[in-house]
Amino acid sequence: MAERLFLISGATGTTGRVALAELINRGHRVRALVHHEDARAEHLRSVGAETTIGDLLDLDQVRAAMDGVEGGYFVYPFRDGLVDAAARFAQAAREAGVKSIVNMSQRSARRDARSRAARDHFICEQLFDWSGIPTTHIRPTFFAEWLIYNLPGWRVKEGVIRFPLASGRHAPIAGEDQGRVVAGLLENPDGHEGKVYPLFGPIELDHHQIAEKLTATLGRKFSYQPMTISDFRSLMEGAEMNPRFIQHIQAVAQDYQDGIFAGTNDIVERITGRKPLSIEQFVGINRAKFRR
Repeated sequence: MAERLFLISGATGTTGRVALAELINRGHRVRALVHHEDARAEHLRSVGAETTIGDLLDLDQVRAAMDGVEGGYFVYPFRDGLVDAAARFAQAAREAGVKSIVNMSQRSARRDARSRAARDHFICEQLFDWSGIPTTHIRPTFFAEWLIYNLPGWRVKEGVIRFPLASGRHAPIAGEDQGRVVAGLLENPDGHEGKVYPLFGPIELDHHQIAEKLTATLGRKFSYQPMTISDFRSLMEGAEMNPRFIQHIQAVAQDYQDGIFAGTNDIVERITGRKPLSIEQFVGINRAKFRR
């Protein structure tokens, strides 16, 4: 059988690095699209990946990265240009004869979403489907990694979770489980074309319960102190955060309270053959990142 080559964007990110490693471990060639020639690119090559320098907003660079590629993973950082990048990725993939795409969307993506970013993800889903390239869209709920992100007021390391999520619930999903799903869909795309897959962790929890699990796993006290959406918006504005991100987060917080991020399913296990990580397992693996 001829070697199969896959393109991974965001190859140093939360999901891309796992997808890349999984595909290499399964005996495939993987090409990572990177922005710069630096230590991170060198590390990718050291684990067996090819690297090519390019910007997802540059059609010619993305087209060059697609040469010989059978399937590609599209993920874009939280910044302006998402729809433009998706259009270029789809066009380059069509020109190169790519057979399948996995698109990282988000749980709140829908036409009438309050968040402008979530609406852009919905448009990207339609765009990939219009391209004619068989595409699978993944819509994860809140990442478990939210617990280690650095946001104003989000002082989880200090033992306090402050976020405007009221008593809403979700089943946190680790980035590594999503990366394994991406690898599985790229390796075996048949039957997944055009599907939209919500991705969840194993157990739905509110943030009081998440704090309790952090306390039990790490052996020190954690608590959840809900905020109002307006107070959290003021906190982010005071920290001079990106206005697009602020608009997104306050819209997502309302969606969360309304149950948009809730739910569970068995998609991760069906595609990867493994149950997704629990909060306790995720925290145990990332124990060092919770140190004060």
